[in-house]
Amino acid sequence: MSGASVAEPIKLGFLTDYISGSPAIDDRTIYTRPMELVFGRGQQSGMIDRPVELVFRTVQGLPRGNVKAVIDAFAELVDEGCVAVIGPGISDNALALRPEIERRFRVPTISVCGAEEWPGEWTFVLPNGSMTDEPIFWAQMLRKHGHSTVGLLIEQAYIGYNYAENFRNAARTAGIEILAEENVSQTGQDVSGAIERLHSAGVEALVHCGFGLGHAGINAALAKLGWDPARYIGTAFETACSEHLWDATRGWIGLEQYDEGNPVAQQFLDDYEAAYGDRPAFYAPMLFRDLAMVVLHALAGAKPLSPLGVKDALERVKMLPAACGSVGTRISFGPWMHRGWVGARYLVARTLDPDGKELGQYWKSTLVDRFGDE
Repeated sequence: MSGASVAEPIKLGFLTDYISGSPAIDDRTIYTRPMELVFGRGQQSGMIDRPVELVFRTVQGLPRGNVKAVIDAFAELVDEGCVAVIGPGISDNALALRPEIERRFRVPTISVCGAEEWPGEWTFVLPNGSMTDEPIFWAQMLRKHGHSTVGLLIEQAYIGYNYAENFRNAARTAGIEILAEENVSQTGQDVSGAIERLHSAGVEALVHCGFGLGHAGINAALAKLGWDPARYIGTAFETACSEHLWDATRGWIGLEQYDEGNPVAQQFLDDYEAAYGDRPAFYAPMLFRDLAMVVLHALAGAKPLSPLGVKDALERVKMLPAACGSVGTRISFGPWMHRGWVGARYLVARTLDPDGKELGQYWKSTLVDRFGDE
């Protein structure tokens, strides 16, 4: 019996591929505490018989860095003995890493990226948005809000082009006319010329297609023109949880995954508040709670506790109630189903609250719409 008390922890890799440089929300609030809470309760309840050790690697991948740094960091996590890895989160980096996971690493990996091409034999996804789903939601909201014409701002990268291609189809179906399209840099360069051309085209609303840094100067360019069109953004809205991009995102309707009407989310926030003394009511703690729940169930079901055993156990995870999204969202995987959200309402639309910056609560926002509500 005494040997059980000194059992090694289970190592779980956590790969962050984007360094924002923002101290507005610390990593413990976003990542560490939600996962520690889930894994700690899993051990207390007897689901797992040893602690989970989070092994972190943080690198600057695309759009500001490079994919080699991401692949090298993943290799380090594998060498550390991690039986699974969470991350990377950005589609450009994930798609470059996937062939290496299948060829040499062979460790189950869960990403939050939105790329349809990511899921494979060893790669799973709980997409924090989707370049196929989000454009349909944009078109739905544009129609509901009475807009018939739109202009696109497209970041010059895989993410931007993929969003735009899918939005063209969604807009056609919804009866929304795209009057003009402008390409913008993915790294936040001057957009004033693009905004002036969209203004001249007479569009009623703007849609930003991309990772998010490309929208940094849009509000300022609009202010110079005295133009205040309706404007929509995808899960790049979440980059506003920062003193650097809050002003750039104020007034936009964006997509994320926190819905205050979801009782699973509220129960988790109750538990979080009891454990840590604050209540971070925004997407990130919910997302990493859900990721941890998926991993917890896979670790509990792994036979043996190896990368292959964890992969097989992930495929047996079924209908877990999710904290992300609207009420009723569930998570299920299967041998040929490596995309976890069940139903379209894992995304909601929100807009930033005017007092968020003053309070230093850059995540503070109000629900605008739920996917599928007519």
